[in-house]
This record gives sequence, C-alpha cells and structure tokens, in this order.
Amino acid sequence: MALRAAAAAAAVAAQSSSRGLWRLLSSRSAYPPSATATAFARQTVEPKSSLFVSGLNKRTTSERLLQEFSKFGAVVRARVMIDRTGSSKGYGFVQYATIEEATKSIESMNGKFLDGWVIFVEYAKSVPEPTQQTRRHLRH
Repeated sequence: MALRAAAAAAAVAAQSSSRGLWRLLSSRSAYPPSATATAFARQTVEPKSSLFVSGLNKRTTSERLLQEFSKFGAVVRARVMIDRTGSSKGYGFVQYATIEEATKSIESMNGKFLDGWVIFVEYAKSVPEPTQQTRRHLRH
C-alpha cells in the first residue's frame, strides 16, 4: 500500500515538473530582444527599384536571373551572389529602372519556381550606416 502511494506521489511530481518544463519552453523568452533585433524587426522597407531574391538554386546564374526578371521591365543589373569558391550563395539582387517595374516583378515572381526551386522576392533593404561603436569593433 505504501508502495502504491509513493508511486502515485512520484507520478504527480513528474507530471507537474513536465508541465513546468512545458510552460518554460512554450513561453516567450525571459530576456528582452536586443536593440539591434528590435530595430531590424521594426524596419519597414520602402519600395525601391532594387530587389532581393532568395531561395535560388545553386545552379542559377546571373544571366538566368536577368532572363527571367526582364519579362517585367528594364533590368539595370541582375547578380547572383557567389562565395570564394565560385558557388552560388542562394540569393541575388535585381535592379530595375523604375519602382513600378520592381513592384510588378515582386507580385509576379514571389513564391514562384525558378530552376526547380521556390524563390522569394522582396525590396532590398539598405545597409545601415556603421556607428562609432561598430567602427571601433571593426578596427580591433
């Protein structure tokens, strides 16, 4: 009888501790997000003529990107980014002559297949100016 009571108490304790663990893992982090993450999340991207294209097949070339995106307007530049070994990084940039052409391209190409892979197209984000603290960090 005492053995059953001890087993029942152990089961209740295990259940309550796993419930606490579940609460811990499913709740938001106890730490607030960093200022950089908050600023990046709040950054609204203004429409511009430059687009960021992600999810590219490793075999997609800049010429292929130019060919597909020139259907929607005059492409000034199309470039697939490559690493030091010459392999594609899986993303690239397309720049149109006008914002209207870029918007049309986003509406038409976002979520479509290119060379067998689903690509995502959005306005390119501008690179923030380095702060004094960032400059100091880069020097060391």
